Amino acid sequence: MTTAPRRLRAEVWIVLGLSLGQSAVYAVVSLLRKLYEGSLRDATASLNQSRDAIPWIDLTYQLLAIGFALVPVALALYLLSLDQAPPVLRRLGLDRGQPWRDLGFGAALAAVIGIPGLAVYFGGRALGITADIVTSPEQLYWWSVPILILSAVQNALLEEVIVVGYLMTRLKQFGWGLPAIIATSALLRGSYHLYQGFGQFLGNAAMGVVFAWWFHRTGRVMPLVIAHTILDVVAFVGYALFADAIGLR
Repeated sequence: MTTAPRRLRAEVWIVLGLSLGQSAVYAVVSLLRKLYEGSLRDATASLNQSRDAIPWIDLTYQLLAIGFALVPVALALYLLSLDQAPPVLRRLGLDRGQPWRDLGFGAALAAVIGIPGLAVYFGGRALGITADIVTSPEQLYWWSVPILILSAVQNALLEEVIVVGYLMTRLKQFGWGLPAIIATSALLRGSYHLYQGFGQFLGNAAMGVVFAWWFHRTGRVMPLVIAHTILDVVAFVGYALFADAIGLR
């Protein structure tokens, strides 16, 4: 093994250890805790919860959390920019060269993933292999919806840049074959959703296969970021606004 691949392997472990690899480990522990306490049918997985009882402190914490969560994205982009290659944003398809095309494909991908995703979630709930997912805080403020939208954008950038753009680029440089690259990206995506249950692991892994294949075929991450943002905005804001009306809370 040459020095460069060894360095890159260490780099990948560090980036993942600071971001979604760390999340995957915590997700496994959270899943074990839920299983220890009983059935996943009775468990709850909470996202975007309040961080403080004082509203302006809560808002401050929320903004800080979103900002710091994007630091690994900046790190991954910086490390890729050190390669002797085209500019990193163009290399990953994160540039603004095809805005309407990216928006159209992003919306289409959101529909392709979102509709079956609802079936996976409710099917998992019926089978008792998925926790009850609460995607917004109980107490809402004037800034709650904008924060939920920012959280959706943050999730999309973090996951698609690191799990698809960065990781697939590095694994290709390691000489891995396409099936192994797609499987690794998809399984990582599924693993950090394990705290939501086995159903969401499978659903997100399937989403990972589609997104990884898309990046392989097009070389563009931007439609994936758009699709992921749409999915999370619908899940976060929709729950916040309509959960009581449709009996989810």
